[in-house]
Amino acid sequence: MAMLILLCLCFITCGVFGVKVPVMEGESVTLQTDIRKQKDDLMVWYYGPENTFIARVNGKPNSTIFSDDERFRDRLQMNDQTGDLIITNITTQHTGDYTLQIRRYNDITYKKFNVTVYAPLPVPVLSSNSSHKCSSSSNCLLCSVINVRDVRDVSLSWYKGNSLLSSITLSNLKTSASLPLEVEYQDTNTYRCVVNNHITNQTQHISNTFCSDSSVRMVIIISVVFALLLFLIIIITVVYKHKRYLIAKLKKTLYAEVIDEERSGTPDALPKK
Repeated sequence: MAMLILLCLCFITCGVFGVKVPVMEGESVTLQTDIRKQKDDLMVWYYGPENTFIARVNGKPNSTIFSDDERFRDRLQMNDQTGDLIITNITTQHTGDYTLQIRRYNDITYKKFNVTVYAPLPVPVLSSNSSHKCSSSSNCLLCSVINVRDVRDVSLSWYKGNSLLSSITLSNLKTSASLPLEVEYQDTNTYRCVVNNHITNQTQHISNTFCSDSSVRMVIIISVVFALLLFLIIIITVVYKHKRYLIAKLKKTLYAEVIDEERSGTPDALPKK
């Protein structure tokens, strides 16, 4: 029974399921064997479901051999003392299962690694949510991520301090997402929008000054527009009054000229007999 339990534990930690190794694209990863190689050991690394050969080392000096597979060209290194495999400048195409075969005398053992390579996450973008009607005492915000290249295990969330407020999960059918938040103007808490996967995250922090700044900007814009409208009304009023004054003055002048002409054209009274 003890042997069966030990065998199951071995399968879980280093056998069928493998050691899970998450890594970011562009980084280097080392698959550590935790083995001290003996003189005549033969260690061979295989990749993928087809068990494609990628590297091996035996007991002879400088005996490391690498595959000419284009996916791994100039990316592999191998420790000839432990059999550790190093993959440099890793990309998402290197995601998959890596199996180490160890031949020691007549025994053959295996160690399996499941490598998941994640693409970098975009920084979330904060903006005012003009499509949502907020109350007069609050501000509506929108946190967005656009065209996420690798959506595996990616979620977009709002936090108030360390408390999760809301969250959505991206998928292959949803590579862009937006998450709204309504914040009271008098709220002094710090909020953050986070896009994350299993190994990394991108965060935007905001405080209520962001909301206050937004409201101040809106008040300034409204004030400027009102001032321009008032200035335009004043200009129109002044022009209208000046025009009426000119018309009245012109009428008065014309009337005076007509009266003068009428007086100059009237004959003098006849003398009395």
